[in-house]
Amino acid sequence: MPEFFVAGGIVMVPLLLFSLLATALVFERCWFWAKLLRQQQSVVRQLLENYSQNPSAALARLKQHSQLPIARICLAALALGEATPEEFRLALESAAQAELPLLKRFQTALETVVGVAPLLGLLGTVLGLIQALSSLQLGDIPGSSGVTLGIGEALISTAAGLVVAIVTLLFANLFQGLYRRQRALIQEVGGKLEILHRRQFSRGVAVDPERYSDRLR
Repeated sequence: MPEFFVAGGIVMVPLLLFSLLATALVFERCWFWAKLLRQQQSVVRQLLENYSQNPSAALARLKQHSQLPIARICLAALALGEATPEEFRLALESAAQAELPLLKRFQTALETVVGVAPLLGLLGTVLGLIQALSSLQLGDIPGSSGVTLGIGEALISTAAGLVVAIVTLLFANLFQGLYRRQRALIQEVGGKLEILHRRQFSRGVAVDPERYSDRLR
């Protein structure tokens, strides 16, 4: 491995840094999505089931899971108390927009690794080829073993850059797909919650914000 790293040239250093960065970000995002997907399904189901009969209990349940983005979005609207349907909808949309950057966190960094790693590998190959061909003397046979070995070593950086980019791209696409699913779920839950709120508003039923102000702080 050390010989492989040295043979790749100077660009192997930034490639190593990019690979370490991508690994750390992938582990963080995997932990984030695993925790979110494991907890939010039951919270959403109980919210939609309980809000019609007992809005106060639904509000308290959301407060217990305020670490979930979708719970914070619903809390932002429910905390308004006797809000009109229009105010309720605006609160949901504003809270959802505030949570989207958290769901897309580090996506730009992963895309940067995907785009830059192959270019670094190509740069290493070009530099290696320049070094290998510069050692040729007039009258040397182009297929000599020394030049062939130099070209083979020059291609190592390209292979390393492609490996880093491909692996990072797989995870970046996975996280992008999870983000799209989460955004669709937020829209679905927000729409259902808005319908339930409109029905309760038409009947004059609402959560008293004064009673639950201590829970919402």
